[in-house]
Amino acid sequence: MKSEEVIAAVAAAVVDTPPSPLRKSVSLPKWVKLGVAPPLWKEQYDNIVAMRAARSAPVDSVGCCKLPDASQPPPIFRFQALVSLMLSSQTKDEMTAKAMRALQAHGLTPQHMVDVPTATLSSLISCVGFHNRKAIYIKETSKILLEKYGGDIPSSIEGLVALPGVGPKMAHLTMQTAWNDTVGIGVDVHVHRICNTLGWMKTDNPEQTRVVLESWLPREHWSDINLMMVGFGQQRCNAKKPVCEDCLNRTVCPVGRKYR
Repeated sequence: MKSEEVIAAVAAAVVDTPPSPLRKSVSLPKWVKLGVAPPLWKEQYDNIVAMRAARSAPVDSVGCCKLPDASQPPPIFRFQALVSLMLSSQTKDEMTAKAMRALQAHGLTPQHMVDVPTATLSSLISCVGFHNRKAIYIKETSKILLEKYGGDIPSSIEGLVALPGVGPKMAHLTMQTAWNDTVGIGVDVHVHRICNTLGWMKTDNPEQTRVVLESWLPREHWSDINLMMVGFGQQRCNAKKPVCEDCLNRTVCPVGRKYR
């Protein structure tokens, strides 16, 4: 059997879900093969789950999925889930939570966001990165939601990424948090970096990583991999100074092996 046929056979055996609606827009390096699971991924992933058992990372207490007000009507809860993810880009979870609390105290609804002056909105979220730009995005998005969706948010990836300031990672995590619908994997810099560190793939950016992950990772893990990896990155697998000495993956990780 030719190598291309082997790859196709493995892909057919592993992938049991349709490709993400955003896959066609992602250009992959020529060396990337879809549908081929790395041999050690399950051992490595189970080790991360074990190391994350305490759920004590910032993402576990003040991550975006924890920030929408569940006492609000469902459309407002969903809107707040979207806003929390819009705020989170290039911002620590603690600062995203601080900005969300300020917005919720002001009244975090699409109509309030349209009515509030841009300068006031920017001041309310000044603790997050690129707050001036995000204030504009929130106002523009709120106006679209009122005009096109009756104040609710889109219930599809395509609809979400069409909103100002909403990228694929935000869209996938919004679908999961707001609509309880995991249609893809939310891949941020933590997930992208750790997947490459573990040797699961060799990709250039989070979107390439998402496409590759979705091609072989069993769907049962799609909803939890972001939380697992982000917390692991916050507490142990730091980009600048990873704590490898007592990591459960130190013998099965290309970086950790030097501590054997």
